[in-house]
Amino acid sequence: MNERRYRRICQMMAMRQPDLTICLEEVHKPHNVSAIVRSADAVGIHTIHAIWPDQQVKLSVSSAAGSNSWVNVISHPSTEAAISQLKSQNMQVLVTHLSEQAVDFREIDYTQATCIMVGQEKKGISAKALELADKHIIIPMVGMVQSLNVSVASALILYEAQRQRQLAGMYSRETSLLSEQEQQQWLFEGGYPVLAEVAKRKGLPRPYINAQGQIEAEESWWAQMQLTEKMKKRQLG
Repeated sequence: MNERRYRRICQMMAMRQPDLTICLEEVHKPHNVSAIVRSADAVGIHTIHAIWPDQQVKLSVSSAAGSNSWVNVISHPSTEAAISQLKSQNMQVLVTHLSEQAVDFREIDYTQATCIMVGQEKKGISAKALELADKHIIIPMVGMVQSLNVSVASALILYEAQRQRQLAGMYSRETSLLSEQEQQQWLFEGGYPVLAEVAKRKGLPRPYINAQGQIEAEESWWAQMQLTEKMKKRQLG
């Protein structure tokens, strides 16, 4: 990749917020999932969580979630499993729900490790999520409607989290908080998308990307990358 591309990816990684995420509880419309993923990327989230118990729904929306190659999506079989994993990472779990104990979403301290959970388009947040969450949050409204589209609500809350974190200097890092493995993944897949796809298809290991943004790999790796499928079948007999 060229130097400009390399620097841009490094800058993006330095602003990623590993302790800020969003969890989609059975959000099933692909355009909503795609919009939420885009908002997550825009505020520096690199991993989101999704609860898709229904396999058909999961297959339907996975392609939408994959429309943005800069955000990982971790799937969970149940609400309990998702919240258990998030709390094991010392995250406060917030659910969007109008209840007596709900607070204005702007009153939350988002500089803490935080997961924002949004519910299914029609049913909203489940009873189990309400039970397990640390806090209920609402977006105040003075009109006739009592709720926003799930992707719009997600964007509003995420940008409030970004605002607070910017004021706290959490986007001013020179180096990334992501692991070396995660950084190498983004550099290869984001800087060399065509080669990354070929390597994945052929089952080859991810090569090392050096400080100049160039691939460092053994000659045998390059040879396997250049080997056509027809030649490969011939060699295997």
